[in-house]
Amino acid sequence: MPLRFLVTGGAGFIGSAVVRKLIGETRHEVCVVDKLTYAGNLASLEPVVGSSRYRFEQADIGDASRLEAIFAGFKPNIVLHLAAESHVDRSIDGPAAFIETNIVGSFVLLQESLRHYRSLPADEQAEFRFHHISTDEVFGSLGGDGLFREDTAYQPNSPYSASKAASDHLVRAWYHTYGLPMVMTNCSNNYGPYHFPEKLIPLMIINAIEGKPLPVYGNGLNVRDWLYVDDHAEALIAVATEGKLGESYNIGGHNEKTNIEVVKTICAILDELMPDPEGPRERLIRYVTDRPGHDARYAIDASKIGRELGWAPKETFETGLRRTVAWYLANATWWGDTRSGVYRGERLGAA
Repeated sequence: MPLRFLVTGGAGFIGSAVVRKLIGETRHEVCVVDKLTYAGNLASLEPVVGSSRYRFEQADIGDASRLEAIFAGFKPNIVLHLAAESHVDRSIDGPAAFIETNIVGSFVLLQESLRHYRSLPADEQAEFRFHHISTDEVFGSLGGDGLFREDTAYQPNSPYSASKAASDHLVRAWYHTYGLPMVMTNCSNNYGPYHFPEKLIPLMIINAIEGKPLPVYGNGLNVRDWLYVDDHAEALIAVATEGKLGESYNIGGHNEKTNIEVVKTICAILDELMPDPEGPRERLIRYVTDRPGHDARYAIDASKIGRELGWAPKETFETGLRRTVAWYLANATWWGDTRSGVYRGERLGAA
């Protein structure tokens, strides 16, 4: 049966991937709620704007009266909460926005979701869910081995991860205290098309295309688990519709790579697809001062979602990264327009 998904942050990187998948591959209806800050981009939703099952509301999740009107008009069955300030470096430069959106905004959204849930008849209450999307960064930093599991203790180390940890705790409290039906996911680093170019992979791709320096923090040996965004979108829909209430699920790509490995792989793919007359692009790599509190390693144990919901990533890092590089080569207008705005590739988070 078609459901009504209210997707906060639906014009962002992960949110727009979920919306494109919901409209393109299901019969569900979608209402996107997005404030359209610097990382929100309506061009990322262009493939779905012609659908009668899609609508867009420009609104702040901290605006209770707007949310009340949106809930009343759309009557969602599922709230997918992706709206967040999400870049560690920006959180170092300006933590206030992260507190306001990720903590206070999540609180306001929870309150409105609870009010809406309590207004529903029993049969609609039975299908209602609040799905909170979070990050593996709430767990802190791993050593050379081990994996983050759903029961790993929280130890956030940046203003960003601290704000996401706080919102995770709020969501869990609203479930246990008020009975708001919820599921939660914590994901590893996403990459893929439509990614705002302040993040590592799109920044390296675009700089390499333009022949600009490729700044690598510290010694480049920090490790991340990489998850292709369309695989993540598929997992989010599975958890939202099939996950067990009150449970959290880790979503990872099973692709641990050091940052320098990632950058060198991007260089190699670009050298193959668009050779540079000046020579191999590895010549552009520059090691720069590490950011404060840079976690050494993140890695996800995603066995629970595979075991309980049958999800597994379709893309390897190599296939997903090649698709990503090819997309940026073919969509210079999208990232050119993005870079002409508030972010021009400058260093953030140097503290």
